[in-house]
Amino acid sequence: MSAIRITKNNFESEIKNYNGKILLDFWASWCGPCRMVSPLIDEIANENTHIKVGKINVDEEPELASAFSVMSIPTLAVIDQGRLIRQQAGARPKEAILAMLD
Repeated sequence: MSAIRITKNNFESEIKNYNGKILLDFWASWCGPCRMVSPLIDEIANENTHIKVGKINVDEEPELASAFSVMSIPTLAVIDQGRLIRQQAGARPKEAILAMLD
């Protein structure tokens, strides 16, 4: 499964009402570290079909960024059973991102 573009219009149906584990990537097109992390997020989405992966562009969705108190990007958030269980800012290697999901 590939990463889903999350907006305020589909947040409720894609994220809030989902009962499994979710990885959210908060990013922006002008952010260098975000461009480094983005292909890793796509790989994780394609390799781990049991995890829903979403990408939120903070420039297009400031309300969602604010709801998660995103102060710097990239920020990765893990939601399980509708609850935020982990959130970390900064670029990370793939292994560290996968470790967030454990």
